Amino acid sequence: EGFRAKKYYAAVLDDNNNKYFLTDAGIVNGRLFNVLNEIPKIPSENLKNFVYELSNDGPQFWIVTSQGAIATSLPVDTKFSYVTYYDTANSNIRSNNVLSIAVGRNQLRWFGTDKGISAFYNNKWLTPAYQRQHPESLFKDYPITAMATTIHGDSLFVATEGAGVRRVFRNNVDAISGASEYAQWGPIEIPSDKVYSLCITRDGTQWIGTDKGVARHIGYKTLENWTVFNTGNGLVDNFVQAIAAEPYGKNVWFGTKGGVSVFDGTEWTSFTMNEGLISNNILFIMTDKNGIVYLGTDNGIMVYNFGQLTCYQ
Repeated sequence: EGFRAKKYYAAVLDDNNNKYFLTDAGIVNGRLFNVLNEIPKIPSENLKNFVYELSNDGPQFWIVTSQGAIATSLPVDTKFSYVTYYDTANSNIRSNNVLSIAVGRNQLRWFGTDKGISAFYNNKWLTPAYQRQHPESLFKDYPITAMATTIHGDSLFVATEGAGVRRVFRNNVDAISGASEYAQWGPIEIPSDKVYSLCITRDGTQWIGTDKGVARHIGYKTLENWTVFNTGNGLVDNFVQAIAAEPYGKNVWFGTKGGVSVFDGTEWTSFTMNEGLISNNILFIMTDKNGIVYLGTDNGIMVYNFGQLTCYQ
């Protein structure tokens, strides 16, 4: 009761299964639901996304904003240390307007900006060698909406609003290169080039959420093993904004503008406000290490604990 945060945009899990939420009130501790960024230097506005990383320097958040990327050590307290990475000032990040972030293994961090993709590996900025396939103008015209790494962290899938999904990878110690792209004009089954969510499961299956349904791609042969799901064969709504896979189960969760759908590999189950949701507009989904599901909305947050739905607003 009385939470200051109303809109819940994103969530991360640390190694101890603690939850943190990115909200319209700032970063919120999921255990106490107190706002962390009343401490100076973490802005309360224009936070785009954040991730957790256990680095050589200890646990830390990476927070992306329209004024650069911030690394802050944990636990967050009044003495916490932070570094902000700006274009040309102390980094080779492509732009200060950072839209998304993902972390791979061994201190490999991926930044999606309005001018392209940057990678920061072991305190070294990698040279982008993908301009021919993915020029800067592409990301200006078709903004990055989401990113996800493979389980090994060296390959990155980048969702865009209008140009499908691009893939880049760390091809050697110093550079990142382009690879295949998933777009409607190729002979693959993706329902729309406006992509808003990505999820790569433990077995490598790629789920691509668009404004016209979700595509499932099994394996890494670009032209094979595609399946599309929409309201005609299971989804509650076609605009898929969030996807999350349960860590040990087979269920995959889909958050849409019209409710939640769960796919167990065979059958679909859906929930809307008619079944008790506080909002049908699902902005993120996260599963913790115990299989508990967190659903962020524009009207509070919901926790689904093995059949029991609890709402906080």
